[in-house]
Amino acid sequence: MRFSRSLTILTLAVLLLALLDLCCGGTGFGLPDNVIFMKLRLPRMLTAILAGASLALAGLQMQGIFRNPLADPHIMGVSAGAGTGAAVATLLIGTSLPAALSGLTVVSAAFIGALITSALVIMVSSRLHSAATLLIFGVMLGFVFSAITSILEYSANAESLKVFYSWSAGSFVGNGYDGIIIISIALLAGLVLALLNHRGLDVALFGDEYAALAGANPSRIRNISMIGSCLMAGAVTAFCGPIGFVGIVAPHISRSLTGSSVHLRTIPATLLVGAGLSLVADIFSQVFPVPLPVGSTMAIIGIPIILYILLLK
Repeated sequence: MRFSRSLTILTLAVLLLALLDLCCGGTGFGLPDNVIFMKLRLPRMLTAILAGASLALAGLQMQGIFRNPLADPHIMGVSAGAGTGAAVATLLIGTSLPAALSGLTVVSAAFIGALITSALVIMVSSRLHSAATLLIFGVMLGFVFSAITSILEYSANAESLKVFYSWSAGSFVGNGYDGIIIISIALLAGLVLALLNHRGLDVALFGDEYAALAGANPSRIRNISMIGSCLMAGAVTAFCGPIGFVGIVAPHISRSLTGSSVHLRTIPATLLVGAGLSLVADIFSQVFPVPLPVGSTMAIIGIPIILYILLLK
């Protein structure tokens, strides 16, 4: 009863937030003309929903397999790898390809960087038998890519840095329907893997030793989760920039609302909570005279919730 009621409320909330998001933008509040609606506001709203749901689902799985309430896609270095790819692209554009300066090039390079990072994490996860060791590897990998990005920034010119900083601020604006399709495919693949792996994720909550005693394969559970999570986080980061806090916050809210840690119940709730959080952040970013980066508004929303998790729970 509680689960059904929670899903109903969350679904209605996401629908209302989606309508409100469509009604706000650079031209003010209200229904825009057809061109603005189809080319700007509808893609922005769809991107926010898909990005939030993807990052939330990735965070839910990572918190389960690492048994860490603050684990999320960024902690495994996927965002840092995408940032390095974007930094390489802007540096090359600024020095040798000035005529090709475009967001598409940055997105492509960021996606390649995310894929490389994901491949490294997945490869290492098949060799490591400790979730804690894999978590440390992800953090160290993120530091390495962040250091490379910092070095590249010193070599870039002002115009290239402007493109890179625009991407790194995080935004749902400017993503076309091609990007929406790619994020949708990544989300669908990640969701299918999570649903197929839901029993393993439940067992993983009790640790590797318990999972092994229960007849499960902890490494296999981790590998499936990491493949889906890295795929979703890589696609979102490439097209939207590094969006933080959704992957940390959404799983806690969904578990609280459903009163359950069973993944077959928390997965749909987490998808809806993640979508709702992203819509709230996007709406909040549009109410100012100059729209704020979504990454910043998401931090404003997410940090108080994380502090609650750390201090009051």
